[in-house]
Amino acid sequence: MAQFGDYQLAIYLAGLEGIVPEWPVDFATLEQRAEAAMPPSLLTYVQGGCGDELTQRRNASAYAHWGMVPRMMVDSAQRDLSADLFGTRLASPLFMTPIGVTGLCTADSHGDLAAAQAAAETGVPLCASTLANDPLEDVITAAGDTPALFQLYTPRDRELAASLVRRAEAAGYRAIVVTLDTWVTGWRPRDLNTANFPQLRGHVLANYFSDPVFRRLLARPPEEDRRAAVMTWAATFGQVLTWGDLPWLRSLTELPIVLKGLCHPDDALRAIDGGADAVYVSNHGGRQANGGIAAIDLLPDMAAAVAGRIPVWFDGGVRSGTDIVKAVALGADLVGVGRPYSYGLALGGAAGCAHVLRCLLAEADLLMAVNGWPTLAAVRDAGARRVEG
Repeated sequence: MAQFGDYQLAIYLAGLEGIVPEWPVDFATLEQRAEAAMPPSLLTYVQGGCGDELTQRRNASAYAHWGMVPRMMVDSAQRDLSADLFGTRLASPLFMTPIGVTGLCTADSHGDLAAAQAAAETGVPLCASTLANDPLEDVITAAGDTPALFQLYTPRDRELAASLVRRAEAAGYRAIVVTLDTWVTGWRPRDLNTANFPQLRGHVLANYFSDPVFRRLLARPPEEDRRAAVMTWAATFGQVLTWGDLPWLRSLTELPIVLKGLCHPDDALRAIDGGADAVYVSNHGGRQANGGIAAIDLLPDMAAAVAGRIPVWFDGGVRSGTDIVKAVALGADLVGVGRPYSYGLALGGAAGCAHVLRCLLAEADLLMAVNGWPTLAAVRDAGARRVEG
């Protein structure tokens, strides 16, 4: 049986022929290379966080104060990293989180398609953002047989929201992931200092410009008056959602509803009571609110509150396969990665993105092998402990 860790052997064997990896296998070098390759305005948007970016930094650094204990004399020659996605068995718990400028991350400005192609190549699902340079129908087609998820920024116009959800359901997406913390953007100094907000420049709005309901809001189609279309988008973006809106969201689709941005155990319980199909623990990577707790530190209490009644998804500061394993140990059923795959797209398109995903999974798999955890259940049984330093 093939294992994700075999990617390491493939690299070493290629080295015997004088071939070294085209793209880095570690995050630090990957980021360094991407910083040199990406246009400054895009790099600023991808890397920027809210305020002085303390929460963003905490998200990435907090994994260091969680440690795991190996178990020896266990047969871990074969590892099973498989995870469940609403009845579909995935090869691993990893998925690609929605990033609003994915479309801009490749030289041809079709990064959404490239990410979907990487999903098709690796089996790692893409959670496609509402903000995209290609229509959601084209993105899921590029994902092939790999399941895809659709992230919804709920617009103020309920008819438009219903249209986006209907399109996603008709296209074959497996769930609607509703982002709760971005009805307005947080204070992002890096973008403000360059007065750069890509959407107001007409980028990543293909799902709106292709939507029949949105187009009915316009005096002239976007192809004829792009500026007016952008301003209409700005006027309709960002509905403040309350618990009273959950029945309406539920009424829009038969697909599972995932609530993204939950961080308090009481909110997890309300989500369960309201009929949500999964809780998605995330603080938006520290991009939306500063001064918060690292997402990984919030995860154990959230998992305890959910207590296995519905799945717990997670993202925030994942930079390595070790981070993925720690998130599973602390209660995550699925683990999202963001910035690393965007760097892979910038350096090598679909192939670069697939390489990054394979490296993450290889590291996670080999960590489980060495530490005596043949399954994700074994990882959860091992758990993680707070450590000093």
